[in-house]
Amino acid sequence: MTIGILPRGAGNAITDVAGVRIGHAIVIAGDRIRTGVTAIVPHAGNLMQEKVPGAIHVENGFGKLIGFTQVEELGEIETPILLTNTLAAPRVADALIEWTLAQPGNEKVRSVNPVVAETNDGYLNDIRAANVGRDEVFAALAAAREGPVEEGCVGAGTGTIAFGWKGGIGTASRVIPAGVGGGAMDCTVGVLVQTNYGGVLTIAGAPVGRELGRYYLKEQLESAPSSPPADHADGSIVIVVATDAPLDARNLKRLAARSMFGMARTGSSGSNGSGDYAIAFSTRNRLRTGESIRTMEVLANDAVSPLFQAVIEATEEAIYNSLFLATTMIGRDGHRADALPIDRVIEILNRYGVLRAP
Repeated sequence: MTIGILPRGAGNAITDVAGVRIGHAIVIAGDRIRTGVTAIVPHAGNLMQEKVPGAIHVENGFGKLIGFTQVEELGEIETPILLTNTLAAPRVADALIEWTLAQPGNEKVRSVNPVVAETNDGYLNDIRAANVGRDEVFAALAAAREGPVEEGCVGAGTGTIAFGWKGGIGTASRVIPAGVGGGAMDCTVGVLVQTNYGGVLTIAGAPVGRELGRYYLKEQLESAPSSPPADHADGSIVIVVATDAPLDARNLKRLAARSMFGMARTGSSGSNGSGDYAIAFSTRNRLRTGESIRTMEVLANDAVSPLFQAVIEATEEAIYNSLFLATTMIGRDGHRADALPIDRVIEILNRYGVLRAP
């Protein structure tokens, strides 16, 4: 299945942006704990000493994104980005501060702005239990690697649900060849998502959710209860965007905002209870102490449109990957989240011409 027009990166993952590393810690215990942590590390150096330009876009602010205001004000990210569950976010932030202070070179640091985002996995996970903390954060950061990214029911996606099916972590990437849109060099845009939201699932234009009979407002429209009972709309998504294009914070914020177009293509309802956030950073220019962004190479406004196309396509595909690679999970109180029925989805996509050769 081809999503969009731009070529994928070599690994079709956020780690196609050189230097970006991903690590997961999975927390599964007994029949009630289904959660975890995912770490996105922009580069292998000391982020506190070599910050990256960054920005955060809030589409619907029903969430608890720690670190937002300083990123908004300064346009810099100085820690790894961690994803987890809603009630674990403060503990994860505290552990991230401890980890950052312990890095060599940070002995004199007296302020840390941890960036931690979350979605609520409380349907499958006993979210009120203190099941994510220091050990899990340190494990996810220690596990962070370049190369292939594990997807599906891993890390912060262990207990999530999307469109009434099992959601999780997904990733994808796009490459903008040199000369396209006026850029003088190849650029890569990589996306990683934590999917836990809903609506009417649409895949490459095909109404998959409607055909499968599981979608937002179905029960109200048909006056029939669903199994499992849910409206398949509320929830959240966190989208993390990495690029090696030389963007400043202003254009990174624009790039982050465009990722929501990719989310919309998948059939999101953007409900009142959906916390929808995008965090974007560039690896091209590291912001060393005392150095001004004005002295650095920055891509002009006229050259960023192809990057917008890339982030839309990569976000859309990353969301599909989070669903395709997830597996059925039973958790708290016997609650069950079924994996997307791949055979039926393929049949639907074939029927709507999505998988046919052009």
